[in-house]
Amino acid sequence: MSVLEYHVLLALAGGPLYGYAIQDAIAAESYGTQTPRAGSLYRVLARLLADGLVKEADMPRETPAHPGHERRYYALSGAGRKALLAEAQRLKRTASVAERRLGTAQGRS
Repeated sequence: MSVLEYHVLLALAGGPLYGYAIQDAIAAESYGTQTPRAGSLYRVLARLLADGLVKEADMPRETPAHPGHERRYYALSGAGRKALLAEAQRLKRTASVAERRLGTAQGRS
């Protein structure tokens, strides 16, 4: 899973979002280290849709209609939630290995 795919799934774990809201969530949650361009983001969304990790969703009820083009909302599928969990666990294990090798694991300085 690419870094951008991970961040898209992570953004959608909070609930359905439209494209630019996903882009903003990624930038905020990554503290600005990931700022995907629209073209890259939509290619990743298309791939995640094709892989069944993301699905199109209805616009949340409390959201006012956009005055321009109708927004497309995306949500995690069940498979997407499982893939996100698996990737988060993999990253946690990888970080643990790095901490041990660097001598920064809990109880060491």
